[in-house]
Amino acid sequence: MNLRDQLNEILPEILPSNPAEAIKGTELIRLVKFRLQQEYSDATLRYHFSIMCCDPGSPIAKVEQGQGYYLRRMPVGNAAAVPSGGSATLAQARLGLLFETTPERMDRAVARAMKFRAIYARDMEVSGRFPFVFESSFAPGAPYENVWKCPDAAVIDWETGEVTEQGLVLSPQLLEWKRSMGVAPFTVSSVKLSVSMTFDHFREDFFQALSHSRWGHAGELVVCAPIRDEQLAEGLRQLGTEYGVGITVYNLTVEDLDDLPHADRIPEMTAREFEALQGRLVRQRLTSARQRPLEWRKIEQIRQGNPEFQALFSWVHQCLHDGRAYPWREFTAKPRLALVV
Repeated sequence: MNLRDQLNEILPEILPSNPAEAIKGTELIRLVKFRLQQEYSDATLRYHFSIMCCDPGSPIAKVEQGQGYYLRRMPVGNAAAVPSGGSATLAQARLGLLFETTPERMDRAVARAMKFRAIYARDMEVSGRFPFVFESSFAPGAPYENVWKCPDAAVIDWETGEVTEQGLVLSPQLLEWKRSMGVAPFTVSSVKLSVSMTFDHFREDFFQALSHSRWGHAGELVVCAPIRDEQLAEGLRQLGTEYGVGITVYNLTVEDLDDLPHADRIPEMTAREFEALQGRLVRQRLTSARQRPLEWRKIEQIRQGNPEFQALFSWVHQCLHDGRAYPWREFTAKPRLALVV
């Protein structure tokens, strides 16, 4: 029995039903360890608690204000907690937290996720959008909570530009008008990437996408492999519609990913080679994202503790300063300005 299944059985017997009597994380770990069939580190258990708290079907909930965990009240007829599956999301793979799996499956999952990330980033660039890919936020040693705080990518859409030989030139007049009106001249979408989607983990992936999106204009969940189960697709549609998260399926199978060259080769493909790859994509829009104003307070909070969020908004600021929008890779070759927001 994997760790998630064990916790689904153990936690209802330990957790208090009254939030006022919530158990702190350290004490809950101590109590859980007595009943587990294998040994797990404190960090592993905290990570699982964090994931399960965001799943409305799990037995554990975290108090809104303060510290501690309590037993979630389950509506009558609600399904039992959904166990974590074996399919790899990028965040889990990069963190090395795919429990109860073999090194071979881990390597294969990482390779597929990295290829999909490279495909998505280049696909956005070809369509005239500006992607930023998060990397160090999921590197070894990064905080576990980054899985819920940091998206796999962010996409900038400039709304005041004109395409020229020099790229996308931002209109000074429109920039000044939007600034005077207190309107951002761009939109930024938070993007969660998932190689495949199954009943085992679709809620986890969705609520990660929702959690990531709190700071931006919109949240997106993008799935690589086809979703052939209509009940699963409908479940995603209902969640996306309720919470305003956009969901897109690329319909590129994992076998297709396995046949592609290494992820590092995808950005180096010629335009014709990548166009041929794009021809294999059949984009299916399940739901559209709801736009909302930027939460500058939340942006400042996440920026303080994460260098990649600092880099993302430094890039945006540099584009505004130069009056021209350009790809992230071009920004990394330029002298950087101090971030002003």
